[in-house]
Amino acid sequence: MSDELRRIVAIDDPYLLLREVTTRLADAQQEVTELARLRRRVVQDLHAQGLSYAQIAAKAGLSRGRIHQIRHTGPAPEGAFLGRGSVTVATPLRRDDERGRTVVAVDDVSSGKRLEELARSYGLDVTSEHVPVTGTIDLDRDGLVVVCGPRMSQEMWDTYAQDPVLAWERAEDGPWTVVDRKTGLVHRSGQDSAPARPYDVGYLGRLPRPDGQGTLLAIAGIHTQGSLGVVQLLTNDLNTLWGQVGDQRFSTLVGVEYDPDTSEPLSAELLCPLYRHDEETSV
Repeated sequence: MSDELRRIVAIDDPYLLLREVTTRLADAQQEVTELARLRRRVVQDLHAQGLSYAQIAAKAGLSRGRIHQIRHTGPAPEGAFLGRGSVTVATPLRRDDERGRTVVAVDDVSSGKRLEELARSYGLDVTSEHVPVTGTIDLDRDGLVVVCGPRMSQEMWDTYAQDPVLAWERAEDGPWTVVDRKTGLVHRSGQDSAPARPYDVGYLGRLPRPDGQGTLLAIAGIHTQGSLGVVQLLTNDLNTLWGQVGDQRFSTLVGVEYDPDTSEPLSAELLCPLYRHDEETSV
C-alpha cells in the first residue's frame, strides 16, 4: 500500500474521505490513460524501426499477442500533441462597444467546441474557459490550448514574440499580417486584400510558457476563420503533425479557404514547413 493510499484510508471524516477518494480516482485514471498511451507509443516506435511484434515481445518479456494488442488498442499516442492527462481550451471574449457588453464570436465558440471534442476523442479530460476582454490569462499551467491572437491579450502577444520564425506585424495600410522571417513572405488575409476573397491565414504553434517550465499550444487566425481552419487541420492530420514535431516547440501557418456565408473551412493547407524552434534557434 502506498503512503498516499494509507493517508486516505486513515481519514475519519466520511465527507473528506469521499472527496479525497474521488479526487484520487480521477488522478489515477488520468495516470493510467497516459501510461497506456506511452506504452502504445513505445510499441509503435519500435515496430516502425523494423522490429517485429515477436522480437519486441521477446525483449520485453511479454507475449506476441499482448504486444499486438497494445499496438492496436488504448489511447492513440498522437493525443499527446494536445496535452497529457487533461487539457484546458481557452477562447476569447470580445467587447461589443456598440451595445456595451461582452460577447463571444460564433467562430471562436466553434473552434473551442471542436478542440474539446478532439481532445476527448483521445481520452483526455477537458475543461474550458475564456480569455477575458482584458486579455489577462495565466499561461503558467500544464495542458493549455489557447485560441487567441496577439492583439487581444498582452500575455499572448509576449508569447507569440518568442517565435523565432513567424512574426505578427501590422501592414503599412493597417491590417495584421504574419511574416515568415525565414523566407521573407508576408501572409495576409483575403479579407484585407483587394479584391477581397474568402481566404484567411491561421497560426499554429507550441510556444514556451512565461515561467519557462513548459509549453502551451497557441492557435490564432488573422480573422476567426483562420482559427477554424487550424482546428480542421488538427482534426484531419493530428497523426501527421505529431509524427513531425511530437511535443517539441514549433510553429507553422495554415491557409484557409472558407464558405463566405458560414465561415466553415473548405480547405486548410500548410503554407510553410513546421518550423521546429530548437533547430531554428541553433542555426
